[in-house]
Amino acid sequence: MSYQTPSQALEVLYEIKKSKFFAFAACAPDRETAMQWLADKKAQYPDARHHCWAYLFGRPDMPQSVACSDDGEPSGTAGKPILNVLQHKDVGDVMLIVTRYFGGIKLGAGGLVRAYSTAAQQVMEQLSVTQHIELCNIVVSADFKHEQFVRHWVGQQQGLVTDCQYSHKVTLSVALPAPEIDAFTAMCRNQGIDIVTTA
Repeated sequence: MSYQTPSQALEVLYEIKKSKFFAFAACAPDRETAMQWLADKKAQYPDARHHCWAYLFGRPDMPQSVACSDDGEPSGTAGKPILNVLQHKDVGDVMLIVTRYFGGIKLGAGGLVRAYSTAAQQVMEQLSVTQHIELCNIVVSADFKHEQFVRHWVGQQQGLVTDCQYSHKVTLSVALPAPEIDAFTAMCRNQGIDIVTTA
């Protein structure tokens, strides 16, 4: 399956009642990357009152992991609204941080939900995305005469040969887009190429 991911980081400013909400979105395929983005934003805006966030890893329709934080805002007024925006935008592997500078006028719980949602919505609407293609791994063992044929076939399908070992045969580790796996295994069987493992 393929899905959209952020192609580059983006930050937008949303202001309401003198409060400033800096909404930042970027590609984050894992928690470590997401937390690094958060640390970067905290360093960039050290005097901000709140750095609320949400992330979604993997495919947007079936994420591997989701999480959010209100970072001191009243419970449910920041992290969950940000996550709700992410869950409805059809973008995966994304970290969204909204940094808030208090403007002196209280927004109330409903106002905070709307403000964080609006800031998150604005950055996601302007975010540039790219298509992420999930690759599946397969290992094959072939006669030397088949090596170039396999390499060519894999390249034609936007796949990669990730490893190659030579002994009495050549063992190729291949990463292919998931929809191409069945065609690849059928081609291997037709050519007498042994399939060692699939993942």
